Amino acid sequence: MFGLAFAMGGAPGGAAGAGGGMAAFQQIIPLVFMFAIFYFLLIRPQQKKAKEHKTLLESMKKGDNVITAGGVHGKVSAVENDLVTLEIANNVNIKITKSYIAAIKKD
Repeated sequence: MFGLAFAMGGAPGGAAGAGGGMAAFQQIIPLVFMFAIFYFLLIRPQQKKAKEHKTLLESMKKGDNVITAGGVHGKVSAVENDLVTLEIANNVNIKITKSYIAAIKKD
């Protein structure tokens, strides 16, 4: 008797036949909207900023006045592969990793 009642029941969740595909599609729509919002508000601007920073580092040359991520101001005295030598005072040079240059100052 229990088997017969189970066989006569509808699909789980009350969806029947072709309507089940439409219900699944309606559940995916909010996920697509959330991904689009994350992409345009978080991912895309971060990629754009990283690209701008990369071009800034590639355009850096000897004699530029720069600011490091730690706030140190100095003048570039040498640029190697991924090291930069900064002159922060007369005859005071420090070496830092190139990626820690935050900005090139416009004088």
